[in-house]
Amino acid sequence: MENARQRRLYQLLFIGPAVLFFTVILVIPFFMSLYYSFTEWNGVSTTVTWIGIENYKKIMFNDPDYYKSFLFTFRYAIVSVVLTNVVGFLLALLLTQALKLRNILRTIFFMPNVIGGLLLGFIWSFIFVKGFASIGDMTGWAFFNLPWLGDAPTAFWGLIIVTVWKGAGYVMVIYIAGLTNVPKDLIEASRIDGATRLQVLYRITLPLIMPSITVCLFLTLSWGFKVFDLIMSLTKGGPFNSTESVSLNIYQEAFRNNALGLGSAKAVIFFLIVALITIIQVTVTKKREVES
Repeated sequence: MENARQRRLYQLLFIGPAVLFFTVILVIPFFMSLYYSFTEWNGVSTTVTWIGIENYKKIMFNDPDYYKSFLFTFRYAIVSVVLTNVVGFLLALLLTQALKLRNILRTIFFMPNVIGGLLLGFIWSFIFVKGFASIGDMTGWAFFNLPWLGDAPTAFWGLIIVTVWKGAGYVMVIYIAGLTNVPKDLIEASRIDGATRLQVLYRITLPLIMPSITVCLFLTLSWGFKVFDLIMSLTKGGPFNSTESVSLNIYQEAFRNNALGLGSAKAVIFFLIVALITIIQVTVTKKREVES
């Protein structure tokens, strides 16, 4: 009985603070936003008017900007997920080879994750506007003279460049952990049997690192759909709202238009869609783990 009490006490001491902070910071605000999504409230007034599903009706039938931001976010998330994982995996393959400078290179590629999103956006804003223009003037290459943040297509790819530059180093670390756990004797045996490098990669390496792929896909999907600070500091949703993400649209609605109820409804819809997509992704990749 005493041992059981001690275990419960230890659980309370070690898990209790985490549960408390999780409840205060995430659970309570989530249910509050769910409640406010059924109300008309400007976020300041003490009067909160219950209006039922009117906010959801307005979003469904009379808010083209929300749909436009959703299409942009979905396109941005898919492209950034694919490129970030491909680049991160290729870097991991390179830096698991016997290179003298591989530890230094790992540190260099991971360093962008240390920089905050807003600061990173301001740095790359200077690079796109001033740095690329200077390189273009010196070399005459049209690539560097493109209006990187002033035109819709180039602004999209500018955001993708910064996203991949930042995220590839993070997923690289996860892929390196997965690759180092692949049995070397299994790879050597397959090479002796005549398998090519590509066959070893597709038939042995990739199936064995599926847990790492599951984690990296989940993380990059989450980053892609929730992107806010990078867009806020680089383009502010422009030009002409062509790079406005759903998170930025919700922010504008709730805090710029003082429609916290409508913004909360948009956030709830966004949460449900992203949760469904991530559940499907994790389920599919987990099944591949079982098969492997």
